[in-house]
Amino acid sequence: MRDLERRYRHLLRAYPAGYRQARGAEIVGTYLDLAAPERRWPSILDVADVLAGGVRERLRAAGAADLIPGVRLAAVLSYTTATALAGFWATAEVVTTSRGWGAPAFGPFATTGIVVWAGWLLAAVVHVLAPARCRRIAIGLALVLTATVVPVAAVLDLPRPFLFVLLPQATLGLLALAVPSHTPQRHRFIPLAATPATSLVAVGVLSGESTWFYRFSYGGAFLPETGAVLLVTAMLAAAVLSLRGDARGIWALLVLLTPVGLLGLYPLTENIAPVVGASYADFRVITATAAAVFMLGAIPLAAAIAIRARASATATPAAAPSHARCPTCGK
Repeated sequence: MRDLERRYRHLLRAYPAGYRQARGAEIVGTYLDLAAPERRWPSILDVADVLAGGVRERLRAAGAADLIPGVRLAAVLSYTTATALAGFWATAEVVTTSRGWGAPAFGPFATTGIVVWAGWLLAAVVHVLAPARCRRIAIGLALVLTATVVPVAAVLDLPRPFLFVLLPQATLGLLALAVPSHTPQRHRFIPLAATPATSLVAVGVLSGESTWFYRFSYGGAFLPETGAVLLVTAMLAAAVLSLRGDARGIWALLVLLTPVGLLGLYPLTENIAPVVGASYADFRVITATAAAVFMLGAIPLAAAIAIRARASATATPAAAPSHARCPTCGK
């Protein structure tokens, strides 16, 4: 067995055992046929494809196959929110002033965050104009910028956005990777179309303000307000789709609980800091609060999947008429 084949077979552990036994050889054969002769390791895209397929099959086996359409709906809402936030913050980087004492500055901009927000806005443009693979690459690059701005700013002693701004942006971006590949262009324009409105809000409320806007002025309140809008939108979508017998909206709402919680990270940490004896919301307070939000957000989703799996398991015997006795011969 070649090294590449063995590594693909290791990846197949993402699938349920029964599905792996039935179709494992076929799946591995397909990937091997498409791989270059000199390749020794699966590509990143192949790994992501296998893992995504394994998750889909495990959800289908658990009776929660409709979670995937719900995740895609949540991804659309997340991407729209992330792009709208990028428009707000990018505009604020330009219209605020560093004339105040100790106010940060990065050339003509407030902080190195301008690089991050430009990356997200560029990803929104690519989302409209480019094919699906390029769209995901653009989102991935924006995520890399969001993550690397923290260590780069620390090494070069440059100002950057606060963690309570970057963490929800990264979470929304990760979820945006699940945006459906086959989407009409007019629908792909929606995230980009949201940026002019948020940019106008930034001009109206932050023009001439200090470059400390990420924490003070209106900037500190913008994320919780955005989270409230996202939550209400998800609840309305869940209600409307449920009336049609469609569970996508409920799954999307459950998936979005964590991003919504992270959008409220600033007021959460400001209130938790004195409780735990911290003088302000430092790195430890922010990371611990974010970890708690992730855990609390995952609990309802995990509970819903477990309930669906149990309901599916109890319904399966009744839904299998092939084991019933024939009314004619009794066999």
